[in-house]
Amino acid sequence: MNKAFLIGRLTRDPELRYSSSNAAIVNFSIAIDRQYTNTQGQRETDFINIVAFQKQAENIKKYVGKGSLVAVDGRIQTRNYEDKDGKRVYVTEVVADRVQFLDSRNSGNSANNIEAGNDVSPADFQTESSAPKETNVSDDVFADFGSSIEISDDDIAF
Repeated sequence: MNKAFLIGRLTRDPELRYSSSNAAIVNFSIAIDRQYTNTQGQRETDFINIVAFQKQAENIKKYVGKGSLVAVDGRIQTRNYEDKDGKRVYVTEVVADRVQFLDSRNSGNSANNIEAGNDVSPADFQTESSAPKETNVSDDVFADFGSSIEISDDDIAF
């Protein structure tokens, strides 16, 4: 099985081009902070290359830009080609089956409010609105699922 689910922020504006058969192709990369900190107490960031096709590619170019938060559902693909100097280049990327826009280009932390040419990290976009909000949730995760039931070892067939 080859499946990838990612959530991250675009590190640059998407690059849209068209193939010789007029199929839309968009390339972009997203920044994703790792869950754990390094020995200096900082989170490291992975930069993942994404490619999408057809109408989805055109929508990505139209609606998101550098700094936009997106969710990507796709598969990991490796390919290689020979560059203009004759050197073999290997590429690993995620081919997007679906990209969901989690904020808009006009929101407070999106592309329009970021200076062009600066590198970005997901930490650069943390705002009060993205901080977890405290809620009144019972410690009993099953509290809203009706009355309790009793199960004993006698009820289980081996």
